[in-house]
Formats: sequence, C-alpha cells, structure tokens
Amino acid sequence: MPAGEVRRRAAAMALAAALAVLAIILALLLPAPTAGPPSAAPSPSVALPPAPPGSPNPPAPGGSAPAQELQETDTPEAGQAPVQPPVTEPPVPEPGPPEAPDQPPEPPRPVPLPESLRGQDLTVIPGAGRVVALTFDAGANAAGLAKILSALAARGVPGTFFLTGNWAANNPQAVAQIAAAGHRVANHSMTHPVFTGLGDDQIVQQVRGAEQAILAAGADPRPLFRFPYGERDARTIAAVNALGYAAVRWTVDTLGWKGTSGGVDVQTVADRVQAGLRPGEIVLMHIGSNPDDGTTLDADALPGVIDRVTAAGYGFATLDALLGH
Repeated sequence: MPAGEVRRRAAAMALAAALAVLAIILALLLPAPTAGPPSAAPSPSVALPPAPPGSPNPPAPGGSAPAQELQETDTPEAGQAPVQPPVTEPPVPEPGPPEAPDQPPEPPRPVPLPESLRGQDLTVIPGAGRVVALTFDAGANAAGLAKILSALAARGVPGTFFLTGNWAANNPQAVAQIAAAGHRVANHSMTHPVFTGLGDDQIVQQVRGAEQAILAAGADPRPLFRFPYGERDARTIAAVNALGYAAVRWTVDTLGWKGTSGGVDVQTVADRVQAGLRPGEIVLMHIGSNPDDGTTLDADALPGVIDRVTAAGYGFATLDALLGH
C-alpha cells in the first residue's frame, strides 16, 4: 500500500477516536432531559387556601418542601391574623338632664323652739290630757338599756332619752338602736356638769358639743334639753333657750338611780310613779346601773310601771307633745 494511503487512513482513525472521546465527555457533563412533553410551558402559580389550625403546611408549588414549619401560637389562627367579630353598635341613650355633682347630705333641720316654752324648766306637758311621758337619762353606762328597749317594744310604748355627748360618743350603736326603735332623743349636756357654775361660753360648749356628738351617732336631740342634776336658774335657762333648746325637768323622780344600797327597790320605783300620776306627768328614770351595787332598778321596774299606768287609764307620749306633735 502506498505510503500516502497509509497516512490518510491513520488520520481518519485518529479523528474518529477524538470524536468518540468528545462524545463520552459531553455525555458525562450534560444532565439527562426531564420527562414530560418536550414543549410543555411552565404551569402558572396557583394560590392555595390556608391550612386549618394545627395542620402541617402544604408543600410549596413545584413540589419543594418548606425550609421550616411554622410554630403553633396562642392566637386563634396559629400565627395568622385573628378573625374580627362583627361590630355591634350599642343603642344611643336618650339625652337626660345633666347629673348634679355629688353633694354632702344636708344636715337635718332643727325643730324650732316654740316661744311659749322659753323662760321655764317644764315639769309637766301642758294640756296633754291623760298621757305620761317616760324619760330616761344616760350619762354613765348602758347597763339597763336592753331591758328598757325590750319592755317598751313589748308594750308599744314610746320613750324620750336624754343623752350626754360622752355617752353618745361611747355608745353610737345604742343611740342608733334608740332612734331605730322610734324613740325621741334629747340633749343632756356633753359631760354632765352643774350648769349654774358655768360661764356662758362653757354652756355653749356643753350644749353644742353634745348636739354634735348625738348627731354624729345618728340622732337629732333638738330642741329638748335637760339640766344635769336639775340645777338651773334664770340665766342658764335663758342661755339654753338662746341655743334653740327648751328646758325640760320632770314631775317625779323614781329614785331608781339610788339602787338597793340607797334603800330603793323595784316596788319603790313603781309606787313613786303611781303617786305622781297626773295628765302630762313626766317621769325621770335612768339607763345606767348604780355604781355601788350594780342594780338597774328603773329597767327592772319598767314593765310593772307601764302596766300600772295603763290600768289607771293613761296612755304614753314622747316629749314631742311639748312641740305640738
């Protein structure tokens, strides 16, 4: 074979071998084609509905899984915006009168002092007819009060209670009980001094001090006043009148305050009331116990006193009868 032919064949074989090697390299470097129609267009993205609370998130379009699942939270939609409830419009109130600012309650108005009661220390209820006024002084303790209120309530009898300011301040619940039971409360000074030994300014302090203490406890003592120990004169009567008070004494003192150590007993108390019985009689009794023997003779005698007065044809009234009501 001529030398020229041999060279041509060798060049052809070398070219073929190079092409084969190139084909192998390309086959290794290029990825295999994906399945599907050769000319399929890319699918449009589709919005997926939100997953229900607590369910895993759906795969992303194209089949790729999410990089990390959303964590559950305490919100209603597990991380999504909570659903707002429908708005309800409240009814519009009708316009009314403007509210007045809070004002402290007005103090009770005092009962005016009748001019006919000035200048005297009354010992009976004038023109009252066949009625008796049971009155009870309180300046010491309240030992007999429960018995007194019980006896009055059981028989439907009203009473008038002359209280010192100190007693009212120390026994506010007792004052409230007396008033709640419908009885009359009156002024018996602040500290129970002898008024004839006081100056005019001191009299004002005693009367007004008791008045304020009794008002603070829930009752109004105006306009009835009783002098401690019954000690009075024209000057002191005029002084309490100037403060709007009528001075009220008594027709009969039961002397129950003396106690058994002072020679008094329940029968003595009842007998003294009976002996002084008259239209408009004012009976003086006491709430507290005797300081020496601890007896409460007025409280103990009260049921019998009421029964005997009733049997004699008399009724009962408070000292409001002095004021025309």
